[in-house]
Amino acid sequence: MSVLLSVITVSLNSELTIEKTIQSVLNQNFTDFEYIIVDGKSTDNTLQIIKKYESQFHQKNIPFTWISESDTGIYNAWNKGLQLAKGDWISFLGSDDIYLEGVLAKYAKVVLSNKNA
Repeated sequence: MSVLLSVITVSLNSELTIEKTIQSVLNQNFTDFEYIIVDGKSTDNTLQIIKKYESQFHQKNIPFTWISESDTGIYNAWNKGLQLAKGDWISFLGSDDIYLEGVLAKYAKVVLSNKNA
């Protein structure tokens, strides 16, 4: 399945912030994207929070993939996310960051209006 955008979040023990991050992705009005979370083997409640949102992404027909395994740092985790990504364009979103409402629609508009990029 091809999607326009792949949004990748990497996390490690992000239980205090990742829920707002996930909600900001889930609440986008644009749906031609997939969401990938690469977790670095968190030992807090991060994984429980991630699992809690799986069904909500599936209900909206937004592909949602997550893995949790050891890595050697953020760049290694980003590369793992890139290997999983199927989108034509990539966006990285920190596990303590959020998307404002409508940002993915704006991102897509820019991408689609610049066909030579």
